[in-house]
Amino acid sequence: MTGSTRGEGVAAATAEGAGRTVLLLAHTGRTAAIRSAQLVHESLTRAGISVRMFASEADDIKQTGARLYPLEIVRSDDADAAAGAELIMVLGGDGTLLRAAEIARPAGVPLLGVNLGHVGFLAEAERENLSDTVRAVVDRDYQVEERMTLDIAVYDRAGAASTVPERTWALNEATAEKASARSMLELVLEIDGRPLSRWGCDGVVCATPTGSTAHAFSAGGPIVWPDVEALLVVPISAHALFARPMVVSPDAVVALEVLPDTTDGVLWCDGRRMVELPAGARIEISRSATPVRLARLQRAPFTDRLVAKFGLPVAGWRGRAELADPDGT
Repeated sequence: MTGSTRGEGVAAATAEGAGRTVLLLAHTGRTAAIRSAQLVHESLTRAGISVRMFASEADDIKQTGARLYPLEIVRSDDADAAAGAELIMVLGGDGTLLRAAEIARPAGVPLLGVNLGHVGFLAEAERENLSDTVRAVVDRDYQVEERMTLDIAVYDRAGAASTVPERTWALNEATAEKASARSMLELVLEIDGRPLSRWGCDGVVCATPTGSTAHAFSAGGPIVWPDVEALLVVPISAHALFARPMVVSPDAVVALEVLPDTTDGVLWCDGRRMVELPAGARIEISRSATPVRLARLQRAPFTDRLVAKFGLPVAGWRGRAELADPDGT
C-alpha cells in the first residue's frame, strides 16, 4: 500500500475541516490556558477548522509572542459570537465554562470543557488529554447531551403579579442569600402555589441535577444523577424543624418570598448573575424550555465521574463478576 505524502495528508485534513468553526474560550489568567489555547488553535487550523476567539483573549495570548493566524475575532459583547459555530471549546475551570454557557445557550451550540481548574465537574477532559480531545473534535467523535436549566423571575414585592419582573436563568443553581452577615433572611417557601414552610436562614439554594454537585452539595443537598429530571431545594443553615433538602418535580414552580420585615437579600445565579432582593421580594423558579448542550467524549457512567472528581475511596471493591460462582450463577 502506498502511503500519502505529508502535503497530501494536510490537504485531506483541510478538506475534512472545511466549513467548520470552533469558538475557543480560554481563562487567559492561567499560563496553562494560554499554552493550551495555542495548541488547540494550531491543531484545529491544521485540520482546516476555523478558530474564533474573543478579541481580549486573543490579545492576551498574542502578548506572550504566540502566533494566532488565521483567526476570526469577535467582541465579548457580541450576542451572536457563537452563531454558526459547531462547538465551543472551553479551557479553564467550571467558572469559565459557566461563562461560556451564557454564550452557548441562546445559540444552541454545545460546550466542550477542558479542565484547568480544581474539580472541574462540568468539564469533559483534562489538560493532559488535550491532544486526544482535539482529535475527537476534528473527527466529530463526541456526543451531545442536553442539561436542564432554570428560568427565574424576581418581583420587587410578593403578590406583585402586575409588575414586570426581572428575569434571568441558571444552569447550576439560583441561590437566595442574606445581604448582611449580621442577620438572618426570613423566607417563606412555596411549591406549586401553596406555602410549605417559613425559614430564618442564611439562604436557600434551588438547583438542577447538574448543579447538585456544586453549591447545593456544599449546603448538604443530595447528588442527583444528570438523567434524573428534578428540582432541588436546599436551605442553608435554616433555624426550623422542617429544613431538610427536598427534591421536587421538574414541572413544579418553586417560589421564595422575602418577608417584609426582614433584612434585604441577594439572588445569585450560577455565581455570575446577581439580582437584589429587597424585603418583600418574590422569586419564582421553574424549568426552562432552553437547555444547555454539553459535548461528551467519554461514555463512562456518572458513578465513575463522581469517584474520579471527588477522589472517592473504592479500594476493596470486587464487583459482581468476581463474586459469581465459576458456573456463572
